[in-house]
Amino acid sequence: METKLLYQTFERVEADAIAVVLREDDDAPPELKFATAWLNELRASGEFTGKANELAILHQPAGIRAKRLAVAGGGKRAEFDSAALRKAAGSAVRALKQKGVKRLAWWLNGTNAEAVVEGAILGDFEPDRYKTSSDAKMLEEFCVVAPANGAEIERAVERGRILADSQNFTRHLVNEPANRLTPTLLAEQAGAMAAECGLEIEVLDQDRMRQLGMGSLLGVAQGSAEPPALIVVRYRPASAPKSSDHLGLVGKGVTFDTGGVSIKPADGMEKMKYDMAGGAAVLGAMRAIAHLHPSIPVTALVPAVENMVGSRAQRPGDIVTSLAGKTIEVLNTDAEGRLILVDAITYARRLGCTHLVDAATLTGAIVVALGNINIGAFSNNDTLLGRVMAAAKDEGEKMWHMPLDDDYKELLKSSFADLANIGGRAGGAISAAWFLREFAEDTPWVHLDIAGTAWLDDAKPYMAKGPSGICVRTFTKLALGW
Repeated sequence: METKLLYQTFERVEADAIAVVLREDDDAPPELKFATAWLNELRASGEFTGKANELAILHQPAGIRAKRLAVAGGGKRAEFDSAALRKAAGSAVRALKQKGVKRLAWWLNGTNAEAVVEGAILGDFEPDRYKTSSDAKMLEEFCVVAPANGAEIERAVERGRILADSQNFTRHLVNEPANRLTPTLLAEQAGAMAAECGLEIEVLDQDRMRQLGMGSLLGVAQGSAEPPALIVVRYRPASAPKSSDHLGLVGKGVTFDTGGVSIKPADGMEKMKYDMAGGAAVLGAMRAIAHLHPSIPVTALVPAVENMVGSRAQRPGDIVTSLAGKTIEVLNTDAEGRLILVDAITYARRLGCTHLVDAATLTGAIVVALGNINIGAFSNNDTLLGRVMAAAKDEGEKMWHMPLDDDYKELLKSSFADLANIGGRAGGAISAAWFLREFAEDTPWVHLDIAGTAWLDDAKPYMAKGPSGICVRTFTKLALGW
């Protein structure tokens, strides 16, 4: 789908449909005076009230060149923000393209052009790459329409395009099946993206990780015939930064998770291709960061492995030594994400990252606690947590601050090593976060458990079933606002 910005009056726009957002308590704007009677009739009958995700279509409207007028519901005025606008645009795109619309125009009417473009591009994404035939129809062109030129509108459209394309890049990676996205192939995808965007990249192979002493990561990888990789992508600002701050983004990259010897149930295991969604999110964020040029250096690290069952696989009861030198008793091989993340976190600190944020599909416990609505946010530093949560709020990515009291550390005690890799069923998401905190040490750090939010089990009106691309916009916003 091609995205364009047009400067034109409403009635002169030529398109298969022109869309306008109306909230529940909105009067029709002047451009829709010709449709006032139609709108009043719809509202009186309850067919269209302006609620979120509603859509009404008027065919062959008199007085304008567009073939259809589409009115998208924006919800309540008091709750209308960029997230609601993004969803309205996505819902309209998904509904109208299935009705055969090829060229869709969106009348800004003073709304946020960035959110509109993001919503449209995200809504247009379909996870059907490997279907040889599909009933899905294609939208060829999406035009943002404003009545007069404006440099800020142009910048907003471009930002929206960059962010949504980067989020879709992440969604594409997460949607890849494990036979087409091994750790090696994920590293190749990261390399291609870095080359295209002018980023530096380094990939540590198994031998280099063994030399460094990344026993925790390598223990997870040893059961697979596919070698692991630690992907390191660097962004350096063109001018010297004003501070010594260096942001590190760490993303879990388990390209497939059987659970290892502590094997998962067969039901739903096919979804475990998504266990690298955190890694994909930091790569998508680096793509956006490269185009939007924040003033702070940013380094992304993706420990990429497969967690498989095999004759060489790690066993419950094994003790491994991490890069930090701490020993870990592996009580459950399905708690593997934390084992690979801690070596990446330690390595990020050695590379000079002064502030760390990690994203990981880490625990089923966070889904029990928060469902599929909120990301679980844990931190050892209130200032950094505040920054992350403010960025998430601006981007409409919901987060909930979870506790990380010292008392929970007791759950990780081991009789045979410095700590165990699990702390039991009670407070499972918290003990997992505490495990990571042990390796962040005194570095300001935020952990985002995205196990419940990285994948949509059912399609939304504004987004297809499958990967959501969560955290890409939050990470980008965080870097840009530093």
